[in-house]
Amino acid sequence: MNDTNKNPETRIALFQKKDVRRTIHNNEWWFVISDVVAALSDSVDPHGYIKDMRRRDPEIAKGWGQIATPLSIATAGGQQNLNCANTEGIFRLIQSIPSPKAEPFKRWLARVGYERIQEIEDPELAAKRTRAIYKAKGYSDDWIEKRMRSITIRDELTDEWKKRGVREQREYAILTAEISKATFGLTPSQYAEFKRLRRENLRDHMTDLELIFSMLGEASTTEVARSRDAQDFPQNKQAAHAGGTVAGNARLELEKKSGRKVVTRENYLALAQSAKKVKQLTLKAAVMGKKKKL
Repeated sequence: MNDTNKNPETRIALFQKKDVRRTIHNNEWWFVISDVVAALSDSVDPHGYIKDMRRRDPEIAKGWGQIATPLSIATAGGQQNLNCANTEGIFRLIQSIPSPKAEPFKRWLARVGYERIQEIEDPELAAKRTRAIYKAKGYSDDWIEKRMRSITIRDELTDEWKKRGVREQREYAILTAEISKATFGLTPSQYAEFKRLRRENLRDHMTDLELIFSMLGEASTTEVARSRDAQDFPQNKQAAHAGGTVAGNARLELEKKSGRKVVTRENYLALAQSAKKVKQLTLKAAVMGKKKKL
Protein backbone atom coordinates (compact mmCIF):
# COMPACT_ATOMS: atom_id res chain seq x y z
CA MET A 1 0.00 0.00 0.00
CA ASN A 2 1.32 3.41 -1.00
CA ASP A 3 0.10 5.92 1.58
CA THR A 4 2.09 8.96 0.48
CA ASN A 5 -1.13 10.49 -0.84
CA LYS A 6 -2.82 10.01 2.52
CA ASN A 7 -0.26 12.06 4.35
CA PRO A 8 1.69 14.56 2.23
CA GLU A 9 3.37 15.81 5.38
CA THR A 10 6.97 14.64 5.24
CA ARG A 11 8.44 13.39 8.49
CA ILE A 12 11.85 14.72 9.44
CA ALA A 13 14.42 12.44 11.03
CA LEU A 14 17.58 13.75 12.67
CA PHE A 15 21.01 12.24 12.11
CA GLN A 16 23.69 14.04 14.14
CA LYS A 17 21.50 17.20 14.17
CA LYS A 18 21.02 17.15 10.37
CA ASP A 19 17.57 16.88 8.82
CA VAL A 20 16.87 13.84 6.69
CA ARG A 21 13.44 14.00 5.06
CA ARG A 22 11.59 10.73 4.63
CA THR A 23 8.18 9.47 3.54
CA ILE A 24 6.23 6.24 3.66
CA HIS A 25 6.10 4.35 0.34
CA ASN A 26 4.95 0.74 0.06
CA ASN A 27 4.74 0.68 3.85
CA GLU A 28 8.45 1.40 4.44
CA TRP A 29 10.59 4.49 4.93
CA TRP A 30 12.13 6.10 1.85
CA PHE A 31 14.75 8.82 2.41
CA VAL A 32 15.56 11.88 0.30
CA ILE A 33 18.87 10.97 -1.34
CA SER A 34 20.28 14.51 -1.39
CA ASP A 35 19.64 14.82 2.39
CA VAL A 36 21.48 11.55 3.05
CA VAL A 37 24.43 12.65 0.90
CA ALA A 38 24.55 16.04 2.66
CA ALA A 39 24.51 14.36 6.08
CA LEU A 40 27.29 11.91 5.20
CA SER A 41 29.56 14.10 3.09
CA ASP A 42 28.95 17.55 4.64
CA SER A 43 28.78 18.78 1.04
CA VAL A 44 27.25 22.21 0.47
CA ASP A 45 26.17 20.98 -2.98
CA PRO A 46 24.76 17.46 -2.50
CA HIS A 47 23.28 17.38 -6.01
CA GLY A 48 26.73 18.06 -7.49
CA TYR A 49 28.19 15.41 -5.20
CA ILE A 50 25.62 12.89 -6.47
CA LYS A 51 26.57 13.65 -10.10
CA ASP A 52 30.25 13.13 -9.28
CA MET A 53 29.44 9.93 -7.40
CA ARG A 54 27.56 8.52 -10.38
CA ARG A 55 30.51 9.35 -12.63
CA ARG A 56 32.95 7.68 -10.21
CA ASP A 57 30.85 4.55 -9.74
CA PRO A 58 29.58 3.06 -13.03
CA GLU A 59 27.58 0.41 -11.14
CA ILE A 60 25.56 3.08 -9.32
CA ALA A 61 25.06 4.99 -12.59
CA LYS A 62 23.85 1.82 -14.32
CA GLY A 63 21.47 0.86 -11.50
CA TRP A 64 20.28 4.37 -10.63
CA GLY A 65 16.74 3.58 -11.80
CA GLN A 66 16.53 0.74 -9.28
CA ILE A 67 17.97 2.87 -6.43
CA ALA A 68 16.24 6.24 -6.91
CA THR A 69 12.45 6.67 -7.01
CA PRO A 70 10.85 10.15 -7.32
CA LEU A 71 8.37 10.59 -4.47
CA SER A 72 6.28 13.54 -3.37
CA ILE A 73 8.03 15.40 -0.53
CA ALA A 74 6.85 18.48 1.35
CA THR A 75 9.27 21.35 0.71
CA ALA A 76 9.23 25.07 1.44
CA GLY A 77 7.51 25.69 -1.90
CA GLY A 78 4.95 22.88 -1.53
CA GLN A 79 4.95 19.25 -2.63
CA GLN A 80 7.79 18.29 -5.00
CA ASN A 81 8.96 15.02 -6.49
CA LEU A 82 12.44 14.29 -5.09
CA ASN A 83 14.65 11.26 -5.63
CA CYS A 84 14.31 8.90 -2.66
CA ALA A 85 15.72 5.49 -1.78
CA ASN A 86 14.70 2.81 0.67
CA THR A 87 17.07 1.35 3.25
CA GLU A 88 18.55 -1.12 0.78
CA GLY A 89 19.23 1.65 -1.76
CA ILE A 90 20.78 3.91 0.88
CA PHE A 91 23.14 1.12 1.97
CA ARG A 92 24.29 0.84 -1.65
CA LEU A 93 24.92 4.59 -1.84
CA ILE A 94 26.88 4.57 1.42
CA GLN A 95 29.43 2.25 -0.22
CA SER A 96 30.34 5.08 -2.64
CA ILE A 97 30.61 7.83 -0.02
CA PRO A 98 33.93 7.78 1.84
CA SER A 99 32.87 9.09 5.23
CA PRO A 100 33.67 8.35 8.89
CA LYS A 101 29.92 8.74 9.46
CA ALA A 102 29.09 5.66 7.35
CA GLU A 103 28.93 3.16 10.23
CA PRO A 104 26.95 5.43 12.59
CA PHE A 105 24.58 6.13 9.70
CA LYS A 106 24.04 2.41 9.07
CA ARG A 107 23.15 1.93 12.74
CA TRP A 108 20.83 4.93 12.54
CA LEU A 109 19.08 3.45 9.49
CA ALA A 110 18.60 0.13 11.27
CA ARG A 111 17.05 1.91 14.26
CA VAL A 112 14.74 3.98 12.06
CA GLY A 113 13.60 0.81 10.26
CA TYR A 114 12.86 -0.87 13.58
CA GLU A 115 10.93 2.21 14.71
CA ARG A 116 8.74 1.88 11.61
CA ILE A 117 7.79 -1.67 12.65
CA GLN A 118 6.94 -0.39 16.12
CA GLU A 119 4.82 2.42 14.65
CA ILE A 120 2.79 -0.04 12.57
CA GLU A 121 2.02 -1.94 15.79
CA ASP A 122 1.39 1.25 17.81
CA PRO A 123 0.54 4.31 15.61
CA GLU A 124 0.72 6.68 18.61
CA LEU A 125 4.50 6.17 18.71
CA ALA A 126 4.87 8.15 15.46
CA ALA A 127 3.27 11.23 17.04
CA LYS A 128 5.41 10.87 20.18
CA ARG A 129 8.60 10.68 18.12
CA THR A 130 7.61 13.68 16.01
CA ARG A 131 7.08 15.67 19.21
CA ALA A 132 10.48 14.56 20.51
CA ILE A 133 12.21 15.69 17.29
CA TYR A 134 10.61 19.16 17.46
CA LYS A 135 11.57 19.38 21.14
CA ALA A 136 15.18 18.46 20.31
CA LYS A 137 15.24 21.22 17.71
CA GLY A 138 14.28 23.78 20.34
CA TYR A 139 10.59 24.43 19.66
CA SER A 140 8.35 25.38 22.60
CA ASP A 141 5.75 22.94 23.95
CA ASP A 142 2.91 25.30 22.96
CA TRP A 143 4.15 25.56 19.39
CA ILE A 144 4.63 21.77 19.17
CA GLU A 145 1.02 21.16 20.24
CA LYS A 146 -0.23 23.52 17.50
CA ARG A 147 2.04 21.89 14.92
CA MET A 148 0.84 18.40 15.86
CA ARG A 149 -2.76 19.60 15.63
CA SER A 150 -2.04 21.10 12.21
CA ILE A 151 -0.73 17.72 11.02
CA THR A 152 -3.94 16.02 12.19
CA ILE A 153 -6.11 18.61 10.43
CA ARG A 154 -4.05 18.24 7.26
CA ASP A 155 -4.43 14.45 7.38
CA GLU A 156 -8.21 14.82 7.77
CA LEU A 157 -8.35 17.13 4.75
CA THR A 158 -6.25 14.89 2.49
CA ASP A 159 -8.33 11.87 3.55
CA GLU A 160 -11.42 13.83 2.50
CA TRP A 161 -9.86 14.77 -0.84
CA LYS A 162 -8.95 11.15 -1.49
CA LYS A 163 -12.52 10.01 -0.79
CA ARG A 164 -13.84 12.73 -3.10
CA GLY A 165 -11.80 11.77 -6.16
CA VAL A 166 -8.67 13.92 -5.82
CA ARG A 167 -5.86 11.61 -6.83
CA GLU A 168 -2.70 13.15 -8.26
CA GLN A 169 -0.05 14.86 -6.14
CA ARG A 170 -0.21 17.77 -8.58
CA GLU A 171 -3.87 18.22 -7.69
CA TYR A 172 -3.05 18.13 -3.96
CA ALA A 173 -0.46 20.87 -4.54
CA ILE A 174 -2.90 23.05 -6.52
CA LEU A 175 -5.63 22.73 -3.88
CA THR A 176 -3.14 23.51 -1.09
CA ALA A 177 -1.99 26.59 -3.00
CA GLU A 178 -5.64 27.66 -3.45
CA ILE A 179 -6.25 27.51 0.32
CA SER A 180 -2.98 29.30 1.12
CA LYS A 181 -3.60 32.12 -1.37
CA ALA A 182 -7.13 32.71 -0.05
CA THR A 183 -5.93 32.53 3.57
CA PHE A 184 -2.68 34.50 3.41
CA GLY A 185 -2.61 36.12 -0.04
CA LEU A 186 0.41 33.95 -0.91
CA THR A 187 0.93 30.52 -2.44
CA PRO A 188 3.21 28.18 -0.43
CA SER A 189 6.17 28.86 -2.77
CA GLN A 190 5.65 32.65 -2.48
CA TYR A 191 5.28 32.30 1.29
CA ALA A 192 8.52 30.31 1.57
CA GLU A 193 10.36 32.89 -0.53
CA PHE A 194 8.97 35.66 1.70
CA LYS A 195 10.34 33.84 4.76
CA ARG A 196 13.69 33.28 2.99
CA LEU A 197 13.37 29.50 3.13
CA ARG A 198 14.89 27.09 0.63
CA ARG A 199 14.16 23.40 1.17
CA GLU A 200 12.79 23.68 4.71
CA ASN A 201 9.17 22.79 5.50
CA LEU A 202 7.16 26.03 5.47
CA ARG A 203 4.90 25.08 8.38
CA ASP A 204 7.88 24.31 10.58
CA HIS A 205 8.74 28.00 10.22
CA MET A 206 5.34 29.50 10.94
CA THR A 207 4.54 31.54 14.02
CA ASP A 208 1.68 30.52 16.32
CA LEU A 209 -0.81 32.79 14.52
CA GLU A 210 0.29 31.65 11.08
CA LEU A 211 -0.23 28.02 12.12
CA ILE A 212 -3.65 28.84 13.58
CA PHE A 213 -4.89 30.48 10.38
CA SER A 214 -3.38 27.69 8.29
CA MET A 215 -5.37 25.19 10.36
CA LEU A 216 -8.53 27.30 10.05
CA GLY A 217 -8.20 27.40 6.25
CA GLU A 218 -7.77 23.62 5.97
CA ALA A 219 -10.42 22.74 8.56
CA SER A 220 -12.88 25.11 6.82
CA THR A 221 -12.09 23.50 3.46
CA THR A 222 -12.87 20.05 4.86
CA GLU A 223 -16.18 21.33 6.24
CA VAL A 224 -17.16 23.08 2.97
CA ALA A 225 -16.26 20.01 0.88
CA ARG A 226 -18.49 17.85 3.09
CA SER A 227 -21.42 20.28 3.18
CA ARG A 228 -21.32 20.73 -0.62
CA ASP A 229 -20.52 17.05 -1.25
CA ALA A 230 -17.73 18.25 -3.55
CA GLN A 231 -16.64 15.58 -6.03
CA ASP A 232 -13.49 15.41 -8.16
CA PHE A 233 -10.91 18.13 -8.65
CA PRO A 234 -12.93 21.15 -10.00
CA GLN A 235 -15.52 21.09 -7.21
CA ASN A 236 -12.87 20.57 -4.55
CA LYS A 237 -10.92 23.51 -5.95
CA GLN A 238 -13.99 25.69 -5.39
CA ALA A 239 -14.31 24.29 -1.86
CA ALA A 240 -10.61 25.00 -1.22
CA HIS A 241 -11.06 28.63 -2.27
CA ALA A 242 -14.17 28.97 -0.08
CA GLY A 243 -12.47 27.38 2.94
CA GLY A 244 -9.38 29.53 2.52
CA THR A 245 -11.56 32.63 2.21
CA VAL A 246 -13.13 31.91 5.62
CA ALA A 247 -9.63 31.96 7.16
CA GLY A 248 -8.55 34.91 5.01
CA ASN A 249 -11.48 37.05 6.17
CA ALA A 250 -10.75 36.16 9.80
CA ARG A 251 -7.08 37.09 9.29
CA LEU A 252 -7.98 40.46 7.75
CA GLU A 253 -10.39 41.18 10.63
CA LEU A 254 -7.70 40.40 13.20
CA GLU A 255 -5.15 42.56 11.38
CA LYS A 256 -7.66 45.42 11.29
CA LYS A 257 -8.39 45.17 15.02
CA SER A 258 -4.78 44.55 16.15
CA GLY A 259 -2.98 46.79 13.67
CA ARG A 260 -0.43 44.03 13.05
CA LYS A 261 0.14 41.71 10.09
CA VAL A 262 -0.27 37.97 10.64
CA VAL A 263 2.10 37.02 7.82
CA THR A 264 5.64 37.68 8.97
CA ARG A 265 9.19 37.11 7.76
CA GLU A 266 9.94 35.44 11.10
CA ASN A 267 11.06 31.84 10.75
CA TYR A 268 12.49 29.25 13.09
CA LEU A 269 15.98 29.56 11.59
CA ALA A 270 16.14 33.27 12.38
CA LEU A 271 14.55 32.81 15.80
CA ALA A 272 16.97 30.00 16.67
CA GLN A 273 19.97 32.05 15.55
CA SER A 274 18.70 35.02 17.58
CA ALA A 275 18.23 32.85 20.69
CA LYS A 276 21.72 31.40 20.21
CA LYS A 277 23.21 34.90 19.93
CA VAL A 278 21.40 36.01 23.11
CA LYS A 279 22.71 32.93 24.93
CA GLN A 280 26.28 33.64 23.74
CA LEU A 281 26.05 37.30 24.81
CA THR A 282 24.63 36.29 28.21
CA LEU A 283 27.43 33.78 28.70
CA LYS A 284 30.03 36.35 27.64
CA ALA A 285 28.61 38.92 30.06
CA ALA A 286 28.68 36.36 32.87
CA VAL A 287 32.34 35.53 32.14
CA MET A 288 33.26 39.23 32.05
CA GLY A 289 31.43 39.75 35.34
CA LYS A 290 33.46 36.97 36.99
CA LYS A 291 36.71 38.43 35.70
CA LYS A 292 35.87 41.84 37.16
CA LYS A 293 35.20 40.28 40.57
CA LEU A 294 38.60 38.58 40.45
